[in-house]
Amino acid sequence: MGRPMPNGKNSVRRRLQRVIQTRPFSGGFTLIELLVVMAVLAVLASLVAPRYLDRVDDARETVLRQNLVGLRTAIDQFYRDKARYPETLDELVTQRYIRAIPLDPMTKRTDSWILVSPKESSKAVFDVKSGATQRARDGSEYAAW
Repeated sequence: MGRPMPNGKNSVRRRLQRVIQTRPFSGGFTLIELLVVMAVLAVLASLVAPRYLDRVDDARETVLRQNLVGLRTAIDQFYRDKARYPETLDELVTQRYIRAIPLDPMTKRTDSWILVSPKESSKAVFDVKSGATQRARDGSEYAAW
């Protein structure tokens, strides 16, 4: 406001100041409006959350099945190539049959796999099962897969 402005801009500025001074402050929401919005969001969340959690469980079971298939396929390929079963899962990694030992999605660990030995040898890895103690959605145990 220090230096004079041209007539056009000065008049617009005065009108704007008058509008701001005469109009009451109405830039917010009432408590009732906020409560209604919160109630609507709560209802939507209660409808969506169970479906989302079910999908997360389905995804974990699918990942577990795929990890078991991948490990079992690598063990079978190792046996075909070497005419023996691997001593550990780490041997599959060092021989490059798998890049890394996969994560068990139920236990969230790589060292929880249950190694099943063949009948003729007790040190080799014939099969792999999950170390999870929970049950699947179909009622079977993860360790039985």
